[in-house]
Amino acid sequence: MEHITSYIALLQQTMSQLPVAIIARTIDTLQNARLSGKQVFIMGNGGSASTASHFACDLAKNTRQAGWPHFRAIGLTDNLAILSAYANDEGYERVFEQQLINLIKPGDLVIGISASGNSQNVLNAIMEAKKHDATTIGFTGFDGGRLASMVDINIHVASNIIEHVEDVHLMLEHMIVKTLKERARSEMILADSVSEYPLSVSDD
Repeated sequence: MEHITSYIALLQQTMSQLPVAIIARTIDTLQNARLSGKQVFIMGNGGSASTASHFACDLAKNTRQAGWPHFRAIGLTDNLAILSAYANDEGYERVFEQQLINLIKPGDLVIGISASGNSQNVLNAIMEAKKHDATTIGFTGFDGGRLASMVDINIHVASNIIEHVEDVHLMLEHMIVKTLKERARSEMILADSVSEYPLSVSDD
């Protein structure tokens, strides 16, 4: 019982320190990518690979709204054949970078998820993204590692407990997607109400 209550208490403490303004900026950046038709690439290793895949799925499916462009979200962890081919032939540290070289365009958005902030394949992909004038976002933990200082926006989870960092990264993914979904819905309702009740024009 003690381990359970301690885990919950420490997780709540970590969540209370989340950088709300930076999360809001991330949501705005994703919204801009959606509206401008930019691609969103997401990557990570291990538990972070699972979060990256989940994030790409939720962005592509759960944010859909009639009259709005869909997110062009791509999980760089999801094609096992190409992932293993690059790892076998060019090294695991290049599996994300090489996929980006084939697909990335200026103005795209690249999200790297790494609890340590030091996953070399994520860092290499961020460096490649910068060559193409892409916007870069990091989800980090611990001390942020090298990733924190490389990206344009860094959401840092202030914890040295790997399970907590991964918990919060997944929670952030859900929070971000839910906010984007609700923003599209509310703006659609507002647009409908304006068109239904147009401003009156004076006859003068």
